[in-house]
Amino acid sequence: MDLNKGLIAIGIGLAVMTGLSTGIGQGYAAGKAVEAVGKNPEAANEIRSMLITGAAISETCAIYGLLVAILLIFVF
Repeated sequence: MDLNKGLIAIGIGLAVMTGLSTGIGQGYAAGKAVEAVGKNPEAANEIRSMLITGAAISETCAIYGLLVAILLIFVF
């Protein structure tokens, strides 16, 4: 029984790590978008729309990780 709870705790930790990796990825993407706008200001609208789309997909991954962590905490 203790091994099972330990494995669940490891799973919760890995699920919560999606939030950390999402933050790192979005920061990197925002930095690259700023660089791209600096190099090509005429394409700012296209770059902005791609950045927002990528951030939305990334946030969805973080929300799924949070959902999995909450399910593991309260169901098991």
